[in-house]
Amino acid sequence: IMSSTYNDVRAAIEGRIAAEMASAPSYPVAYPNVPFKPPSNLPWLQVSLTFGDNSYATLISPDAGFNKQNGLLTVNTFTPVGAGAAANYTIAERIKDLFDRQTVSSIIFDAASGPNVITPSEPEAAYLQTQLTITFEAYLD
Repeated sequence: IMSSTYNDVRAAIEGRIAAEMASAPSYPVAYPNVPFKPPSNLPWLQVSLTFGDNSYATLISPDAGFNKQNGLLTVNTFTPVGAGAAANYTIAERIKDLFDRQTVSSIIFDAASGPNVITPSEPEAAYLQTQLTITFEAYLD
């Protein structure tokens, strides 16, 4: 088990998504608290992490022990309305393949849920929005 911080977990997940979405076909990605303007009539993604329950993973001294941190990765995929769902699902599949039942930088991901269509889409009504969610466990100092 490799120890981590919240930022290590965030950087590993966001970095993996950024690398994948930089490869062809590439799509812009919105991250929390980073300025972003959705492209006009083109696909894009929105990523968020939610940290949940935290529990003891080891019961040795606080200086040497680990906590198991549960979390949720949520990826919203936006594609132009009126173009069908195929492009949206193809992009969501790329994200699913990055994490579904994978271990990334000692972060253990469960099976993905979705993509589920969100109606009406938020924040942009001009897009078909799907949401993919994947729970994970990380071990923090």
